[in-house]
Amino acid sequence: MIYIKEKIDKAEVSEMEVETFPGRIIVIQTELEAEKAVNFLLTQPMVGVDTETRPSFKRGTMNKVALLQVSTSDTCFLFRLNMIGMCAPVERLLSHPTLVKVGLSLKDDIRMLHQVGEFASNNFIDLQDVVGQVGIRDMSLQKIYANLFGRKISKRQRLTNWEADVLNDAQKSYAAIDAWACLKIFDRIEELKKSGNYEVIPAPVVEEDRGDN
Repeated sequence: MIYIKEKIDKAEVSEMEVETFPGRIIVIQTELEAEKAVNFLLTQPMVGVDTETRPSFKRGTMNKVALLQVSTSDTCFLFRLNMIGMCAPVERLLSHPTLVKVGLSLKDDIRMLHQVGEFASNNFIDLQDVVGQVGIRDMSLQKIYANLFGRKISKRQRLTNWEADVLNDAQKSYAAIDAWACLKIFDRIEELKKSGNYEVIPAPVVEEDRGDN
């Protein structure tokens, strides 16, 4: 029997070992590289997706998506959109009607990607619409992953410069894990639904302080 929690405590997550990406990471910086990567990705039935944007510390200013991560179970491609834009291969990937693309909070990612260029948003699955099917109420990638796999996804690189001339190893690993983790989560949820071999631990009930009567 597999035990999963309706909601997992942040303190519990902080004590877990940090997850590492076990596969290959391939950085895509030209349209030709993108074409080769997309040709491979379209041979897969499903991929995990995520995006990264250079943070803006000026009120009212938002940068465009700099990085699109697309991962299989063992290889993650990092498409540097700040260099190649919504080129034809990337548009073909995002619009492809049969390739399943799994991510988290996809409404925001898709909206931001449309600011880079137009594409048809075909066959996307948002994990936030799926995790409730096995009783999970948390909506963050870090908490969902920790709940299902007992390991922590580090967020230390989230606010780094995703438009840097060269992405460092820590950035590449962070970016790859986020897309890869989406695929792993979806696969695990499907396994649990098929087997039924799990039990949900309810979240503790927190009583409201009603003050003096």
